[in-house]
Amino acid sequence: MPFRNRAEAGQQLAAALAGYRDQDPVILALPRGGVPVAAEVASALDAPLDLILVRKVGVPFEPELAMGAVVDGSEPLVVRNEDVIRHAGIDEVDFKAVCDAEFAEIERRRKRYLGSRDRATVEGRTAIVIDDGVATGATTRAALRATRMRRPKRLVLGVPVAPTESLVELRGEADDVVCLEDYEAFGAIGFYYADFRQVPDEEVIEILKRYPARKVRRQGMSA
Repeated sequence: MPFRNRAEAGQQLAAALAGYRDQDPVILALPRGGVPVAAEVASALDAPLDLILVRKVGVPFEPELAMGAVVDGSEPLVVRNEDVIRHAGIDEVDFKAVCDAEFAEIERRRKRYLGSRDRATVEGRTAIVIDDGVATGATTRAALRATRMRRPKRLVLGVPVAPTESLVELRGEADDVVCLEDYEAFGAIGFYYADFRQVPDEEVIEILKRYPARKVRRQGMSA
């Protein structure tokens, strides 16, 4: 078992990302599971923490199978998995219906988690996207593409664990990928944590209170 819990995974990931501490990093967490991991990285790198709101678009009759993903932002992004859409026989009406439902959930989460909270500046900085792991890679790919649209100086993906095959595909989306453990035969992310209980909304909100999206770094630079 590689990790006791998300906090331990975050501490190990922070050590692996330590070289970015002096490169004006901003940490972007995928809620909910990525937030406790990202908090450890933000603390170690003395970096602001913000969320990137992504939802998997699941096949209606098999919700865990991703046929795409949607991402919040000034220009909402839809990423499609055409192979899954075709093999599952999903038409455009059904695909759009699921996308609309997931955008509604993103809106709920944005209001609950962020409210009137300041958002982090990404443009011109080293943006580090963090999750507790990668499964199919659909939501991660969408998060990276949406972050790239915000024009970071450098785009980094940091995850504790992922399938080897997904990592190969994701390396084309980021300037650097830091993954502590990868496996050819993967299964599910929860297999690699002794404690993989669901992260409640209240924990996400409490972490965000402790880690601002904007802070003044020691050099006097506004973050």
